[in-house]
Amino acid sequence: MAARTPNRYQLPLISMVGAMAVVLAFIAIGRIWRVATHSDQGVAVQTVDYQGWLKSAKQDGHLHAYAPHPMPKGWRATSASYVAGAVPRWHLGVLTDDKQYVGLDESLQPLTQMVDTYLSDNAKRGTDVTVDGVSWQTWTDSRGDYALARTFKAPKGKYPEHLLVGGSASPSQVRTYAAALR
Repeated sequence: MAARTPNRYQLPLISMVGAMAVVLAFIAIGRIWRVATHSDQGVAVQTVDYQGWLKSAKQDGHLHAYAPHPMPKGWRATSASYVAGAVPRWHLGVLTDDKQYVGLDESLQPLTQMVDTYLSDNAKRGTDVTVDGVSWQTWTDSRGDYALARTFKAPKGKYPEHLLVGGSASPSQVRTYAAALR
């Protein structure tokens, strides 16, 4: 009978389990390090100059292109855009002085579609309110977001224009923002 030579690569089960534990420990340490060093906390949100976007929207002439004038004290713009075309869209997002979000979205898009997009599919219409002499619809969703909406004739008069103002800010902050729009 021929002598059997042992396989040099055969490891006992305990050695394989130990090696696996070491690899998993390195993965866990890496994940903890990544979470600890890439947290959202402390990341500064950039302030944007929205005036160029606003000017483009006004020059295009398809929307009224509302913006706060003046911006409420301590609030700052963090996002702005204008998209021209068949369904133009003007957006201006701000953070309040207590870092709550309020966004303004203006479009020829149907209001129900805007509510579904910027709030949520389950948003509920509330009682209308008057802000600075103007009547607004109120909307809330299950996440606690609050919004005001109104519909009026677009500058070129062919389609109705819709304005939606809302976000995570309190109803009084959303109303303050809406009252500042010019």
